[in-house]
Amino acid sequence: MTLRIVAVQATPTVGAVADNIAAAAAWTRRAGADLVVFPEAFTTGYDDAVFRGPLPRADDAAWLGPLQEAVEETGTTVVLNSALDRGDRRTLTDVVLVPGREPWPAYDKQHLHPPERAVFTAGAHATTLTIGEIGVALSVCYDANFPEHAAAAAADGAVVYVNSGAYFPGGEHRRDLHYASRALDNGIYVVLSALTGGGFIGGSAVYDPLGRPVERLGAEEGIVVAEIDPDVVAAVREDQRMWADRRSDLEHRVAVDLTTQS
Repeated sequence: MTLRIVAVQATPTVGAVADNIAAAAAWTRRAGADLVVFPEAFTTGYDDAVFRGPLPRADDAAWLGPLQEAVEETGTTVVLNSALDRGDRRTLTDVVLVPGREPWPAYDKQHLHPPERAVFTAGAHATTLTIGEIGVALSVCYDANFPEHAAAAAADGAVVYVNSGAYFPGGEHRRDLHYASRALDNGIYVVLSALTGGGFIGGSAVYDPLGRPVERLGAEEGIVVAEIDPDVVAAVREDQRMWADRRSDLEHRVAVDLTTQS
């Protein structure tokens, strides 16, 4: 079987949670997908002042009502990234919505930029969703800079690594290289949903298990579509042997100082 994933690239209204949830519901109805992924902090907008003010609460899902209605109507699973008030801490969280159950905070961003560390608490665990027998690993922006994050997801059985991101001008090369590398390193699909507008540069994309961009946006609003086929992953891993040939016994290293002493 295959899994159809749509990554949304859009501009939220900073601080307007209700408006952004309504927009997410509209995108979900338009997507025609098994899974829809939204950019980092789409619920609130990525804004330091907003992050420090009142945030949506994890213990009261009423604010997600219009989006849950769209999920129920379409049968779609949604990954919505939001700054959340968790009572004792604040997190940048992938909230997952599926038909027939309450939304839940499934994954908290594990790698925080220095400015984020002043406000948010890093996540304590990784998360892989199983959708129709296909493993979908969650990540948020900076997580993808760390090869071991995607590698652990692949080792856990994920065949696709989805990321909710937000990149500033100047980050184009780093953004594209990281996501392509995570795909090729592990023989998995990588799907990026990125913020655009308001100082962000978009670049949402789908990479196949060879690290090739299948579909990519510039700075415009829109969607990219990924058709996830586990058979393609299996074929790539059979041909490109990096995944199978990894060694687990390389921890011991010898340091040799060749400095010439006068």
